[in-house]
Amino acid sequence: MDGVSKVSSQVSPKQLSESLRHEVESFLESVMQAVNEAPDGEWIGGSEEQVRNLAAEFRERVFQEAVQQRIDAAEAAFSPSAGNEDRSRHEAGRGQAAGQ
Repeated sequence: MDGVSKVSSQVSPKQLSESLRHEVESFLESVMQAVNEAPDGEWIGGSEEQVRNLAAEFRERVFQEAVQQRIDAAEAAFSPSAGNEDRSRHEAGRGQAAGQ
């Protein structure tokens, strides 16, 4: 692992669920609205494409949010001071070499 400790950047599934609760409800309401607006006798054919498009948009949004939460967790777990110590030592070494 080349001297760098691995930091857990996992996110609780519950956290994702809670952060998207409003969007889940909105998605489900939109699905029901599409089915309700389909003509009688054509509930499936009259709403299937719209529901498929809603589901595709929702799936993309959910995946985007899940990845963003993982990125945020990884950034929060990262200790910038660890990298700065090495950089400071390196810069100090260069300054001493230039002064000789």
